[in-house]
Amino acid sequence: MPSTVEKLSPTRAKLVIDVPFEELQPAIDAAYQQIAQQVSVPGFRRGHVPSRLIDQRYGRGVVLQEAINAQVPQIVAGAITEHGLKLLGRPEVDLTRLEDGEAVEVTVVADVQPDIELPDLRAIAVTVDPVHVGTDELDERVDLLRRRFATYTDLDRPAQEGDVVVIDLRASHDGEPIEDATAEGMVYRVGQGGLVDGLDEAVTGLGAGGTATFVSTLVGGSHRGEPAEVTVTVNQVQAEELPAVDDEFAQMVSEYDTAAEMHAGLRDSLTRLGRLNQAGQARDKVLDAVIDATPFDLPEQVLADEIDARRQQITDQLAQAGLTVEDYLAANEEEGTTDPEVFFARIADQSSRALRAQIILDTLAEQTQVDVSQEDLSALLMQKAQSNGTTPEQEAQHMVEHDHMTEWLGEIRRSKALGAMVAQARVTDTTGAVVDLTHLRGDGTLAAPEPAAGDAPSITITSKKGVAKPKKKAADAGE
Repeated sequence: MPSTVEKLSPTRAKLVIDVPFEELQPAIDAAYQQIAQQVSVPGFRRGHVPSRLIDQRYGRGVVLQEAINAQVPQIVAGAITEHGLKLLGRPEVDLTRLEDGEAVEVTVVADVQPDIELPDLRAIAVTVDPVHVGTDELDERVDLLRRRFATYTDLDRPAQEGDVVVIDLRASHDGEPIEDATAEGMVYRVGQGGLVDGLDEAVTGLGAGGTATFVSTLVGGSHRGEPAEVTVTVNQVQAEELPAVDDEFAQMVSEYDTAAEMHAGLRDSLTRLGRLNQAGQARDKVLDAVIDATPFDLPEQVLADEIDARRQQITDQLAQAGLTVEDYLAANEEEGTTDPEVFFARIADQSSRALRAQIILDTLAEQTQVDVSQEDLSALLMQKAQSNGTTPEQEAQHMVEHDHMTEWLGEIRRSKALGAMVAQARVTDTTGAVVDLTHLRGDGTLAAPEPAAGDAPSITITSKKGVAKPKKKAADAGE
């Protein structure tokens, strides 16, 4: 059907659709039938009320409105597709002309995706951290395993740094006990910090049965951020004994037979994790660089809605935890501010960049004709199931019931477009080595590159004693 489009701005368009009246006739007939089923007129069975009586009793305008309401979504969708408009947000749809038997005009005003020009992705260069597993990282992972199997011996002496103590904590404010600032039988390593400021100093030098009181600022509960008197009672002082790292230990905590094999497996696990972290850095930095190199206007209302939604989400989540924004900022120094307005201004900037990223990736996906396969969707369902503790079948059912299909397919297309973007950019680590992510699998392993045309086939060489026994698969022990 005839329609015209007018760009009101780079991010807003007006669509005027002329609907031939004869094309509404099937919908008008259906509207009469639906109304006839709903009304009761003496002398006529329900569903068999003549159209002329419906017009007399309820008015022809009611029927036309019913018919148009039923057809408008299809009419608008067809015109949007015809003109290739990419809508952002909900369009404003108005019936601007209705002449019975002659003409119908529908006007749509909508925020649309702006036309943007992407930079030369081959000119984008970013630097990421190298993948390095040193002795310290490996020892830390081994120590985590050792502590899982540590033994504890009671000590008949005052506690000192490194000891493990079993303590009771009680706090009071202005002489009144604070119920949600009480803990009994808590296991704490002296010197580890992170629990209550002043605790390490208070327990150091106390033996079993010893008590100390100190003043500290509470970091949680109804009196978060307020000073309180904290009383700590030491019930036990214990020495932690870690098992030796030998073959017996390796067999107990992992799938390996020897400590050397366990160390190799842990190193492989940390290497794979490092590759995934490196890939995440590359994706974030490349996308940020492209955003900075691609200036364009954002639709004001869509951006405002995004910011309001994000602000409301944060406020609601904090309220569920019994916190205000001020409480949260006071207890989280990493946010870098205690001013809610500064914090929400940062959230607004993040929302703006997220919307820019979406538009850029959608544009790239369209230009490069990124498609989504059934395998891609299955992988996403598996990922969501692992994250949410559900099954892929449950995620698929949720997707259908809540109409998430379009949204989730969009996620996949953008992710694949971002992968293609990173593949074109130049990524190096801080040592200057080129980082090639094209063969990285989702578990951090590297796929073998496809052999080039004309390459000689691979040959497996065995010893005279026969084929070597396959080594055990590298475990994820300690991950």
